[in-house]
Amino acid sequence: MSDLFSIAGKTALVTGGSRGIGKMIAEGFVEADAKVYISSRKKDVCDAVAAELSEKGECFSVPADLSTEDECRRLAREITDREPKVDILVNNAGATWGAPLEEHDERSFERVLALNVKAVFHLTKFMTPALRAAGTAKEPARVINIGSIDGIHVPMMETFSYSASKAAVHHLTRHLAKRLAPEVTVNAIAPGPFESKMMAATLEAFGEQIAASAPLKRIGRPSDMAGAAIFLASEAGAYITGAVLPVDGGIAALH
Repeated sequence: MSDLFSIAGKTALVTGGSRGIGKMIAEGFVEADAKVYISSRKKDVCDAVAAELSEKGECFSVPADLSTEDECRRLAREITDREPKVDILVNNAGATWGAPLEEHDERSFERVLALNVKAVFHLTKFMTPALRAAGTAKEPARVINIGSIDGIHVPMMETFSYSASKAAVHHLTRHLAKRLAPEVTVNAIAPGPFESKMMAATLEAFGEQIAASAPLKRIGRPSDMAGAAIFLASEAGAYITGAVLPVDGGIAALH
């Protein structure tokens, strides 16, 4: 049974892997004996986190700013020059923005959509040959997109571009799942509240209220996120594609 949930020996790329949700997943993968590449915009931070995680296993830094198609192409080329076959792609890099309706301008909207939606599409597109090379109908390669419960229900904050972008990620996941099957599965994780830099201000202001309102009465732990990603990346998740998995303590479904 332990082999059913094993990702030992698999090669993974985790974008936005230097902090928050991405680091939780990258660290879980490293501890599960996968070979992990992490990418983030700030080279010094990406290098430092890769060095930290390398104390537990194999982790390598490949910095990139994925807000442009050219950078998505460059990252894919750098990874595939080293690893012609990639078993797991985690599209986690993202941005958020909160402002009253009348202040939500074109620049902020475009920045969020560029990283949260376009980058997911472009990087998956450029990584598809390496994913197909690794995957078979029996044991497909995996794409795991990080959405949000804000793309499932209406959030309490005025994060219009963010919630719209995450709903787009969920549907893009379904569309890509149909296109890339059977050699590659494509699923999404929709996190609820976790301790991350993106959520820091919200949790500082409303953390106790959010935890109390969640059916499971707490904020998510790193092991919750790592466990969900490992499940989808392992043999246990091989027959799942086009799904959006809320990891949120029941908030989206039960509110």
